[in-house]
Amino acid sequence: MTDQIPAIGGSIALVVNPTAGKGRAQRLLPEVAGLFRDAGHSVEVLLSRSVDEAREMAVAAVDREVGTLVVMGGDGMVHLGIKVVAERPDVANLGLIPAGTGNDLCRGLGMDVEDPVAAARAIAHGRPRPIDVLKVGDDYVGGVIATGFDALVNARANAMPRPKGALRYAIAALVELGSFHPLPYRLEIDGEVREFDGMLVAVGNSSFYGGGMQVCPQADPGDGLLDVTIVHTASRARLLRLLPEMFTGRFVRDPAVEQLRARRVRVERPDLVGYGDGEELAAGPLDIEVRPGLLCVFAP
Repeated sequence: MTDQIPAIGGSIALVVNPTAGKGRAQRLLPEVAGLFRDAGHSVEVLLSRSVDEAREMAVAAVDREVGTLVVMGGDGMVHLGIKVVAERPDVANLGLIPAGTGNDLCRGLGMDVEDPVAAARAIAHGRPRPIDVLKVGDDYVGGVIATGFDALVNARANAMPRPKGALRYAIAALVELGSFHPLPYRLEIDGEVREFDGMLVAVGNSSFYGGGMQVCPQADPGDGLLDVTIVHTASRARLLRLLPEMFTGRFVRDPAVEQLRARRVRVERPDLVGYGDGEELAAGPLDIEVRPGLLCVFAP
């Protein structure tokens, strides 16, 4: 856990994906930067042309010991910001401005994802609070790690140029469902081994993924625990019925769904590929542990 919230010091590095949200980030940038300056903060605006460039900009800002690293864009930018600050949590606070189409971690932190300017206002005038982070291998995840049917849907959705947002995931899920079969899992949950065939195993620090699906509806990013949702073997018709209920979290009432809490989880299955915060993780078994209070984030 972070022992002390880093002082903001009036210094903000604002790393922006200008294409996020069909250009919404670019349109809102003057208002956001002006809001920071009006509040008395020095602001360095860094427009990125690629994920790699955004990462380089963010790392350089933290190396300069900027008070707060702010990332503005979609879930990819949020994941980038989480990873960069998690590697040096005592140097900088993290600010998140949801300007993409999914905005799942921001949603899980209680932000109004339809109002990016409100998020900027909270950074300009508020105080950060500590949140947990999931560490998986050399990576860090703020929201949810998907490992089964949901990961395959994520991969298909990422390859689809349109539509954007939740509808893209819904369409990808319907397509993937047509050829999906249960997967053989081996889990270690706080040292206890379980083996079963299932549809998915999701490990969450917050509730949302896939553009608003509440796969871990009770997850609290400040409780020091992982939330694990298991969907056991089910028919395609049953899965089809459960999919709409994932947007409300009501799907967890189905007998095929199991929910657990843990501090450490190892997920194994053949050809395992996981996605964290919507981004592909390293292939192979996933060793996931919670890092309580690792980051200080501006959020409600």
